[in-house]
Amino acid sequence: MNTNNSTSVPQAREALNKFKYEVASEIGVPLKQGYNGDLTSAQAGYVGGYMVKKMIEAQERQMAGK
Repeated sequence: MNTNNSTSVPQAREALNKFKYEVASEIGVPLKQGYNGDLTSAQAGYVGGYMVKKMIEAQERQMAGK
């Protein structure tokens, strides 16, 4: 299991970072480049959880042939 903050596919790092900021903006979490220690754990968790939800939805659409 990958327990550090790296990606399994290094080439995807930039796209995931961009996706993270898009999701944060979409849900109203003030995520910024660099230090984000002023965010609550709930806000940070919401960004990560919403990212996972959107990735699952995209995969489901792909599997359904849409």
